[in-house]
This record gives sequence, C-alpha cells and structure tokens, in this order.
Amino acid sequence: MFVVKQSQDMVNKTFRFPQELLDKLEQVAKEKNVSVNNLVKQCCEYALGDLPEEKK
Repeated sequence: MFVVKQSQDMVNKTFRFPQELLDKLEQVAKEKNVSVNNLVKQCCEYALGDLPEEKK
C-alpha cells in the first residue's frame, strides 16, 4: 500500500509532466500536506519497488 511520508534531503533535477498529471499530483500533495516534489519522489520509489523482476 502506498503511504505518503514527510521529506528528506534532495538533489535538484528538472522533469516535465503533462498538465493533467501535474494537476492530480498537486491535488494529492495538498490533501496530504506534502510538497509535490516529495509526492513525486515517493511515487517513483513505490513504482520502482513494484517492478517485476526480469527473467534471465
């Protein structure tokens, strides 16, 4: 289950998102009282942790 957590130290990087996705991220971040950056980081960590293992 995905649970939104508070922030930690970060490195600056620029990414581009479709406006509709950004609107959804901003809405969730506001509801959870975290930054959009923090939410995006956690979404990425969650998605990467849920990738299927590659077969050899």
